[in-house]
Amino acid sequence: MARDYTPPRLDQPRERRQVSLKPSFDPDAFGRVSETIARFFGTARYLVIQTAIVVVWIILNILIITRSIRWDPYPFILLNLAFSTQAAYAAPLILLAQNRQAERDKVQVAEDRAREEMAIATMDYLTREIASLRMSVGEIATRDYVRGELQALLKELDDRDRGVTEEESGRGRTTAG
Repeated sequence: MARDYTPPRLDQPRERRQVSLKPSFDPDAFGRVSETIARFFGTARYLVIQTAIVVVWIILNILIITRSIRWDPYPFILLNLAFSTQAAYAAPLILLAQNRQAERDKVQVAEDRAREEMAIATMDYLTREIASLRMSVGEIATRDYVRGELQALLKELDDRDRGVTEEESGRGRTTAG
């Protein structure tokens, strides 16, 4: 697999190289790592591990048996330095994780607000549609109204029919008589 080498063209200027002494890093990757560390600092597992290390540290530096390997005598200055260093790194990492969470919360609030506005607009639309349907139904004859009108017409027709039959029966008597 030979790579094809194309020599630079002489009729075109060379591209400028961007040489920077400034280190580059991905802020999102750094933020994700800091969130992972901050989450670990907030666990019971971390507290148990740290407590165990401190207890072992103190025991190894106090016991008479370990007098020859003591690296941090009683005031435990090296242990305090380790705690100070840990706190110096932990605080900014925790703050960075909190800032990233605050940014995510802002985005979530904006999405919730947009979703709520859409829901309100939809409810308003549906309310107007229901109101227009009610007004339309108010103008349309309902089943009960039509039934009542038909019954009134039937009664009126029955009354007329009775009146016509009574007149015919009365005429028949007059013509017969």
